[in-house]
Amino acid sequence: MDGLGGALERAAADGDVVDGWLQGLAGNPALPVEALARLLEFDELPVPSEWLRHRTLDAAATELLVASPKIQHRLDVTENATADVDVLARLARDPEPRVRFVYAVMFFAYKRRVPAGVLEILADDPEPKIRRIVGGSGEPPVAVQEPAPVLTAEQRVAHPDRAVRLAAAADPEVPTALALRLAADPENDIRLAVSMREELTEGQRTEIPCTAWQHFWSPPSWIARHATDPEAARRIARSAHVGLRRVLAAQPHLAPDVVALLAADEDEWVRRTLAERCEDAPHELLVELYATVQDRYWSGYRHHRNFARPGLARLADDPNPRLRHAALDDPEAGPELVLRLADDPEVGGWAVSDPRLPAEELLRRLTLPAQASAAACNPALPVAVMHRLLDLGRAR
Repeated sequence: MDGLGGALERAAADGDVVDGWLQGLAGNPALPVEALARLLEFDELPVPSEWLRHRTLDAAATELLVASPKIQHRLDVTENATADVDVLARLARDPEPRVRFVYAVMFFAYKRRVPAGVLEILADDPEPKIRRIVGGSGEPPVAVQEPAPVLTAEQRVAHPDRAVRLAAAADPEVPTALALRLAADPENDIRLAVSMREELTEGQRTEIPCTAWQHFWSPPSWIARHATDPEAARRIARSAHVGLRRVLAAQPHLAPDVVALLAADEDEWVRRTLAERCEDAPHELLVELYATVQDRYWSGYRHHRNFARPGLARLADDPNPRLRHAALDDPEAGPELVLRLADDPEVGGWAVSDPRLPAEELLRRLTLPAQASAAACNPALPVAVMHRLLDLGRAR
């Protein structure tokens, strides 16, 4: 490492290179806990403040952060979805109320497993807002209110309250003939709910004027029940009602021919919902959307389990930089492809952080200002080199 050491020392004269090393190490998934501990000693890091919330943490890294004297480190670890729940349980007794509060909030937000005794500790917390989170407020009960009067189906359909009519429109207990009165309701969402009732014919659905939104916050449950029945799912996939097709596309598993129907759907949001929500979405659709979608979700398609496939290397010379990036997801591609893309002005950063990059090239690129961060983020970077970068970062 003598020759490399000299090159790194010379490169460390450039503050941007050192900042790149620290930024890359903060995002390196293979950073050992000893190096993470050293990184946390820096008063300021050239990385986004939430970096600790997003990196993967094992039990040792979780323990390091839980024991940190810095409150912000303890706050960050509570919000990390990968943190070890048994180690995190120590934060139920943290001396800082903010830490205990965020821990309690995220405990339920992430639906974490409950270590023994944690709920009891939080329910007895001196802070009322923490006790309330776990249902142990210790406050007197609110006076019991009189139950709302039971309305007939007829009254619900004619009710002046929009929420009551909306619930009636989707309620299978409301007779179809009554529910269809709401097909002329002034509210689009109420007309939409009626149009998506299970018992309606295709003709009845198409006669109801309504707009289906891109996503449904409260989709009709009957579609999920039929999703595992291939024949019923085929009927829904061929429905003229785009809302039904979108809800079906959001089901986690569907028969192959149903997936094919939805993947070829003329509606963009049927195809996108299939790619975003269904685990059986086809590879070809995922690549197509990855290459063309213009909103912020475009990069998410690459993380679907069906995206990475042999053959993607053919896209290494495509004019679309997203597809050149996709070439790196070919599991059969070797170092030659990675090295070729490492000098690509638009996808080079991803290639330099790819562990298939030849070792000598990885080390050389640590000295290049434009690629120092990506090289330091590469999980194949030797641990000894990580510590050398930290030494030089501390010495500047």
